[in-house]
Amino acid sequence: MTTTLFHTLTFRDADAAVAFLEAVGFTRRALMTSAPGVVDHAEYAWGDRGGIMFGSAGRRTADDEHLELPGTSSCYCVVETDEEVDAVYDRALAAGGTSVQAPMDPDYGGRTCTVRDAEGNQWSFGSYPGQA
Repeated sequence: MTTTLFHTLTFRDADAAVAFLEAVGFTRRALMTSAPGVVDHAEYAWGDRGGIMFGSAGRRTADDEHLELPGTSSCYCVVETDEEVDAVYDRALAAGGTSVQAPMDPDYGGRTCTVRDAEGNQWSFGSYPGQA
């Protein structure tokens, strides 16, 4: 059985979120809108290792009370190589992200960096895949 993890987020500016996500390497699987700039449901893949789902803040659904507040999420995304950590960090900054932690080599192995998107969500990218 294959399992997949999807992190869920909410964005105030869905268009900026899409631009940031695509810049750092996510690929669009689905994007459903009800008005310009309003995302009802989106799915973006992170390679073959899951991805994220998101929608626009302020849209009204039966599950609104369970939505994350914009800018309050964090996510760790595994990349293939140490060099890709540096590359995705540079792409994230070019797409409007701000640095939290420049690429570095932690004691436990691999390479990692952390950025915040324009809404304050924290994105860590690393070559350390954990103990799967």
